[in-house]
This record gives sequence, structure tokens and C-alpha cells, in this order.
Amino acid sequence: MHVVAVGIYLYDIYNNSNVGIFCKASDDFLLIPQGYAKQKSERLAKLIKAEPVFASVGYTRLLGPLTLMNSHGMLVSRFATDEEINNLRNSTKIRIERFDSTYSSVGNLVSANDYGAIASNLVESRGIKQIEEVLKVKVLRTNIAGVTYVGSIVCASNNGAIIHPNASELEVKRVSEALNVDCEPGSINGGIPFVASGIVVNSKGAIVGTQTSGPELFILTKAFKL
Repeated sequence: MHVVAVGIYLYDIYNNSNVGIFCKASDDFLLIPQGYAKQKSERLAKLIKAEPVFASVGYTRLLGPLTLMNSHGMLVSRFATDEEINNLRNSTKIRIERFDSTYSSVGNLVSANDYGAIASNLVESRGIKQIEEVLKVKVLRTNIAGVTYVGSIVCASNNGAIIHPNASELEVKRVSEALNVDCEPGSINGGIPFVASGIVVNSKGAIVGTQTSGPELFILTKAFKL
């Protein structure tokens, strides 16, 4: 664990810099794979001032791609079992539903904070309606930088957002307006444009993969106001 700025921490999970694949955060909770070391998990949660919640979705530890969460509610992949959903409900006490979509990776398709959401054009109208009802936000449906899986290329907190480095000025402006926070183009883990794969963030802190470079950290600090 390395502290690189106030509120930003370098960390790898399972010796892997893709921390956003395995964990997901809101201002209240940090979702951590079932079975991950309790002491490490509590330490990670403390860094971003959140409560650790151990979970799995579809018997996997890929919590980033398979969940979408803000302070109001959570959507999980249709592959989530009843037992997994009940565990999440009992641990968080927030509204949780299976994502009503043909597609399973809700976290790759949608990015959200407490103020808004960005959803892929792949998401059906019923899915958009469900996001609005469960997360209590308005949804902008769009593709970004020619990429369909916008949840993987936009990472947002209630303080700011980072977006694929090839996003146009208009796309950055639209995402910023939809999420009601400033948005900065950037990358993670030494040039990876799929920023959500390497970031776990809320308004109180961020955990990023150890391959993240100095210039990338500068952008993250600026984007998330940390």
C-alpha cells in the first residue's frame, strides 16, 4: 500500500492492478470479494471511509463489471443468485435488483453517481427505467469515443469523474452535465483507457492500481478533487 496523494492509494488485489474489476464503492460501502482477507478488507474500506461488504455475484469475484451502485440502490447481474442478493440486502439495507437486460455486465454498460448515470446505447428502455427507479437518477444513454461499454470507460464519484482519453470535448461536456460533476479525460495503470478497471473511488478517497503513473495520478487528483 502506497499513499501518493491525500486520499489516493496505490494497491493491487490478488497481485493484480485491476482493482476496479474486483471491488466497487459508494460513499457508504466497499464491495469486496467473498473470501478476501478480513484485515486487508477492513483496511481498504477505512481508506475511503466506507463499510466493507463481502460479496460475490454469479459465484464470481468480478464485482466491478457485475454491479452498479450509488447511495440509493444497487443493480446486479442477472446471474446473481437469490442468496447473493439477500446477502447484499442484509449487509447494505439499500434497494437491490437484478438488472433487467439481455446483457449481464451492468457495471461495464453503466456508470453512475448520486446525481446521474451514463448508459450504453445497448441498454434497453426497460433497463434505463430500472436504473432511474433504483438509483434515483436521470440517465444519459450514449456511446463514448466509439466505445459501447461506457461503464468501463467512465468512472465517477460525487466529486468528479474520469473518462476515456479519446473522448471528444462534446462528450466530456455531456457526461459532466449528466453526472453533475467536473469530468477529466485520462487513463489508468500506465495507459489503460478502460479507467473503471483500475479505480475504486467514492467522494472520500480512491484506490488505484500500482501501475498507475505520476501523470495519471495528477489527473485523478484533479478529477476527483482529492
